[in-house]
Amino acid sequence: MRILGAVLFFLYLLALTYFLFFAEGYGRSVEGRMYAYNLQPFREIKRFWVHREMLGTFAVFCNLAGNVIGFIPFGMILPVIWPKTGKVLRILLLSFEFSLCVETIQLVWKVGSFDVDDLILNTLGGVIGYLLFWICNKIRRKIYG
Repeated sequence: MRILGAVLFFLYLLALTYFLFFAEGYGRSVEGRMYAYNLQPFREIKRFWVHREMLGTFAVFCNLAGNVIGFIPFGMILPVIWPKTGKVLRILLLSFEFSLCVETIQLVWKVGSFDVDDLILNTLGGVIGYLLFWICNKIRRKIYG
């Protein structure tokens, strides 16, 4: 199970790397970019929600739900391959730290932007992923002992 988990985690990291750093359809172009950042919590979340009709469903979904959904596998798979992460607080911290690294790389490489709201949404996604893992693990133990 850990080997399969490790393979899935590796594939997940490859896909995440593509979407976060190279997918031009999501504004990941280096040319002509300047440093972009948001350090005010909930500013971009509120902006996307208030202007959802003008921005369009796809943009709102990608920014809000996409950041959460993108980190759910992180919280689900990591406890399978690394049992020491089997606590919600550890997953919360690891999700935050990993997201902070991603956001910092985006800022330094001028690909995307450093957004504190992304840190919040990504961390939430990691925690939701862990809760799904926890529920599945409880069901598995109940069925298989």
